[in-house]
Amino acid sequence: LLGLFADFSPNVLDVIDAEGAWAGGGYLGCWDCDVRLAQMDREGVAAELVYPGDPRALSPLSPQFRPLTQDVVAAGVRAYNRWAADTFGSARDRILLVGDPGSQPEIGDALAELDWMADHGFAGAYVPGYFHREDTPPPHDRFWDPFWSRLIHHGIPAVVHAGYDQRQCEFLTGVESLRKTMEAEGRSDLLAEIINNADKFFSKDMRPRRAMWNLMLGGVFDRHPDLRLLMTEVRGDWLPGTLRHLDQVFERGGEEIAATRKPSDIWREHCLMSLSFVHKAEVGMRHELGVETVFFGRDYPHAEGTWPNTADWIRDAFAGVSEPELRMMLGENAIRVLGLDRERLRTVAERIGPVPADFVGPRRPLDPRLLANWDARGGYLKDPERVDHDELDDLLRDDLYLRR
Repeated sequence: LLGLFADFSPNVLDVIDAEGAWAGGGYLGCWDCDVRLAQMDREGVAAELVYPGDPRALSPLSPQFRPLTQDVVAAGVRAYNRWAADTFGSARDRILLVGDPGSQPEIGDALAELDWMADHGFAGAYVPGYFHREDTPPPHDRFWDPFWSRLIHHGIPAVVHAGYDQRQCEFLTGVESLRKTMEAEGRSDLLAEIINNADKFFSKDMRPRRAMWNLMLGGVFDRHPDLRLLMTEVRGDWLPGTLRHLDQVFERGGEEIAATRKPSDIWREHCLMSLSFVHKAEVGMRHELGVETVFFGRDYPHAEGTWPNTADWIRDAFAGVSEPELRMMLGENAIRVLGLDRERLRTVAERIGPVPADFVGPRRPLDPRLLANWDARGGYLKDPERVDHDELDDLLRDDLYLRR
């Protein structure tokens, strides 16, 4: 799956890999701590979140690839967590691990795994239900209140990542169906078709967004006022229009809605959006999104992310952004919400760079082929998404059973 989402032919590597990071095996930092730290230093990344999911470093019993019972899935999750702690634990001040305790079979097991993760320095925990389950209530149900309380006790944010609520084997089943359709049509350009339909597979999947508004309207943040939520790799351009619409739903009210505050207020007080491989349009929307509620992510080492061109990507995407706003989106917001060690990270940043002048001053022109590559692999130049209010209302009608 390494090359599933991008073309790494020699002529493309000539454009994106001038420093030899790809050719030299820099992507192996997904499972090698020293390689990852070297690539972080090379790109001036003092710290970054690491999520389960890279096919080269995945739970050995992942339902992404084959159907499994929940106890087997849970064993795989525990194995991954222990491998991640063993592999990256020596650098846990910089490599911020996220795990999935909610995949354990019972609530008591989930709490025990969460305690283990906290003891081993994990920085985030998935909202229960990353892989869809029929055997537990939805995350806004009071059944999960002990889980949110334990997160708060440990100072760990809840995380919703792209792919949330997927069914077992869903993605690979979709790819296989697409391949068969294309074969019947006499076509073989599967890679290009997946890239061209990335929205369908990933960024416009409404289920991660649905988890966010279910937690909001379901009263979870009212019952747990110190809970923090991190949204990652789900884009950000849809957020302002969606929050405005959710506010209208809240204002109309109804006995189904358990929340006591507008979703937009909950967002500003409790939530953070990781603009993983940020689009240029999202930087232009930063005030509408809320400069204090977004931060940059590079999605290393995935092909759709900014690596190995992160510095140039930031210079171009954030051109014209003031230094105070740049500092917020490149570090300050994450330090505040995730409770990171500012002085420790300052020491790292002073050693590896960069400095603000590297981004706010004059910038050299970029090779147009590089920009075209970023757009092809990560949608860099895409227009903002227009929120479909009819689709949103259909989903909300299904979801308005939130008072539990």
